[in-house]
Amino acid sequence: MAGQGVEAFFKDGRLTSVPRKPGRREELLAHLTRTLFTEGRDYTEREVNDILRTVHEDCSALRRYLVEGGFLARTKDGSSYHRVRR
Repeated sequence: MAGQGVEAFFKDGRLTSVPRKPGRREELLAHLTRTLFTEGRDYTEREVNDILRTVHEDCSALRRYLVEGGFLARTKDGSSYHRVRR
């Protein structure tokens, strides 16, 4: 997959794998953030899950990667998420 963009991780609009290499994973997460979430908008956890399910069934893992990677921020009580500029 060297030299290929994030499209290498998709088939028919669905995410087929999450890369293990940190650099490639960060590239994918940045792409998901740019394409799925709007800056300045707050999302409920359910909305985040529904959005992530449009590309992959394991929405909780993707949500966790996005928060841990600093792409989405979550309120302390977990009730609201928003896109972080990166």
